Amino acid sequence: MPRLIRLYIVNVAIGFGIAGLFVGMLLWFDVGRLWHLISTSDKGWLALLVLWVLNGIIFAGVQFGIAVMRMKDDDDDDRGGRREHLPHPEPVTIPVPVETGRRHPF
Repeated sequence: MPRLIRLYIVNVAIGFGIAGLFVGMLLWFDVGRLWHLISTSDKGWLALLVLWVLNGIIFAGVQFGIAVMRMKDDDDDDRGGRREHLPHPEPVTIPVPVETGRRHPF
């Protein structure tokens, strides 16, 4: 399996695990009386599944984004982003003719 696919699968699994912890904490602390709503409804399992899946998508995307941004890039050179190697152009004054006496009704 390619390394990038393995990286994606691992980080998505981590994101869904974090989402499970997040939903568990929402239920444990009874935020918005969520535990009461889910436990007393006959379709509470569906609400719990939807809550976990949608939060899992968000957390998995964030987790994969962090993993990609933390990847090391070895193609840097020693210039450091400075533009010292480029020639510095001399400023040139360009005359712009302006007609006087006429006003535009802006």
